[in-house]
Amino acid sequence: MNFLITGAAGFLGSSLANHLAREGHQVRGLDDISTGDPQALAPDVHFTRGDVSDRPKLWTLLQDVDVVYHLAARVSVQESILYPRDYNAVNVGGTVALMEAMRDVGVKRVVLASSGAVYGDLGDSTLTESATPNPRSPYAVSKLAAEYYVRTIGGLWGIETVSLRIFNAYGPGQHLPPSHPPVVPHYLRQALRGGTLVAHGDGTQTRDYIYVDDVVSAMVAASTAPNINNLVINVGSGIETAIRDLVRVVLDVTNSKANVVYNAQTSGGVSRMKADLSLAKKKLRFVPSIKLEDGLRLTLQRDARFK
Repeated sequence: MNFLITGAAGFLGSSLANHLAREGHQVRGLDDISTGDPQALAPDVHFTRGDVSDRPKLWTLLQDVDVVYHLAARVSVQESILYPRDYNAVNVGGTVALMEAMRDVGVKRVVLASSGAVYGDLGDSTLTESATPNPRSPYAVSKLAAEYYVRTIGGLWGIETVSLRIFNAYGPGQHLPPSHPPVVPHYLRQALRGGTLVAHGDGTQTRDYIYVDDVVSAMVAASTAPNINNLVINVGSGIETAIRDLVRVVLDVTNSKANVVYNAQTSGGVSRMKADLSLAKKKLRFVPSIKLEDGLRLTLQRDARFK
């Protein structure tokens, strides 16, 4: 098959692109490399540097493409609070531009990488796709808006669409910016350096951590699965892990005696995050296979930054 991946040089995009290329597919990648690294891509991934809003470039890249994976996005919750217009421009405007170009060229399926963040804080319940989203950040709002645009434009123009609400993905190659880094690689780095692991809130808040290879498995299945048009599907581990427990496992796998500080003066964010995977199992035959401790050890083994 022929694929186009937007955000192909990013954390999830590069893992997906390399997997598809290994399977013998023709893979084109587009990325503005604002955070991505083209060096992470295999040589047989046909990479183009560019913006996802550049419709003439999209028209060229979309020729003869069977399925588009739309992963290009800005992804920091904290940054989105500071720069909501930028997040709207990229995450919403870029999505609309891509859908217009797909309509023009005649590509018939798109898989959108959405986020579990769209649910917001729904309390104690396991998060099912039928729950009413309650986004708590401009990032989450932008992802929810992208879902609606994809589904609406797809319905109007005969494009099959599926939105994958990916929960807290982690693994080797995850971007580590100097401010507001993702918690898993940040904690691993701090533990290895003998630094301090700082947790916001009291550490009882939970998240659903999913290893990158499991995310890729779900995304690959979504490219060909039947009867998924217009669906939103959760992609997570189905296991909730308290921040306190994440800290404990990080210290264990790194054999670290690093200090841990819980800052009760700052918000720990939403109280609970746990994906219901019933729909993913039914429609994608998706069953995550990598437990948190194993995923952290694989991250340490496969990411040169942690050597």
